[in-house]
Amino acid sequence: MATLNQHRVYIPTNARANHYLLAEITPSEAFYSSFTTIDCCYERIARQLFACCDEYELHNVHLLANDKLPVVRFHDESYQLETDKQMLFFYNPRYHEAHKLYYTPNTKSKKIRLLFLATGEDLRANSALFHNKVQKVLTLLQEQLFLNQPQFKLRDHQHLTYDLFAKDKGNKESYGYKLRSLYPRYQSRQCNIPGDYAEMTYTTFTIPISRAIKTQFQTMVNDQDFKKFYDYFADSFKRACEINKLTHGAMVANGAIPIIRNSKIDKNEGNVELQKLSFDVESNESQIKYFYDETKLVETIHFVVVATNQDKHEIGYGRFMNQVEKTVHALCEELAINKQRQDLSVRFFQHISYPF
Repeated sequence: MATLNQHRVYIPTNARANHYLLAEITPSEAFYSSFTTIDCCYERIARQLFACCDEYELHNVHLLANDKLPVVRFHDESYQLETDKQMLFFYNPRYHEAHKLYYTPNTKSKKIRLLFLATGEDLRANSALFHNKVQKVLTLLQEQLFLNQPQFKLRDHQHLTYDLFAKDKGNKESYGYKLRSLYPRYQSRQCNIPGDYAEMTYTTFTIPISRAIKTQFQTMVNDQDFKKFYDYFADSFKRACEINKLTHGAMVANGAIPIIRNSKIDKNEGNVELQKLSFDVESNESQIKYFYDETKLVETIHFVVVATNQDKHEIGYGRFMNQVEKTVHALCEELAINKQRQDLSVRFFQHISYPF
């Protein structure tokens, strides 16, 4: 029983679940030239996509042909916001529905992306059914529209978001999660995933640079010695990871949002909005990375902890998450954070991808 409890993490019952699938295809020149105009191409795809989605009861689906990376977050109000590099989707799975097309007029998009957002209750329990429906829609589209095109790259994203300090605010109820890997979870529910799949499992958390923290580090902040300020957090993070036997992680404090990738596919790179972080999850060598701009003070410091193959257990990732929570608590122990008033958002991510 003690061993089982090691592999179970207790997460507040008010945690928020998100689940979405992203299908990408790189259309050929011949595909674009088969339509009278580029805009007609996108509109035709949208019509067929949304008709298929109606058939399989997929109620929140978006077609993106603007070469922007979709980012999905929970919100009680529905928003779709565009930046130079991103499409931000905020929604509540319980009641937001939409079928929308986004494209740049008269412009050939390098990639066409189909974004399927899960809706309804109990997203984790129904995730295999949702994935199955998306597979059926993509099969129909390939038969009707993309017959001679490259395969789709299908990415399944699931995350749980919760406040680490929920108990301090009086939210005592929690649920014990084992956090099983997606592949066996799907296989047990008759959702077939090809053998050439890739998985990434990781956690992110953020520490806002509040007035209290600025006061705590007043000397460094007032002197605009931001290198020493960031070095403090970097050293504390690395030390906490080492104590809790976590080898893969990153701190990002340059104003960009971290995007996590497998190093076999992508390398580290960044722009004004996004910081791509690549990790070799098969290696046990330490991969702790730091990205910060010592010339400016950011509003939020982002942290990432990535699960390696040695963190993957048949029973699930519960033990890994317990190690992560200990790391976050250790990092926050010496910081001026009011746990009764301030949230510390932790997100547990599970990704699986494969050519479809």
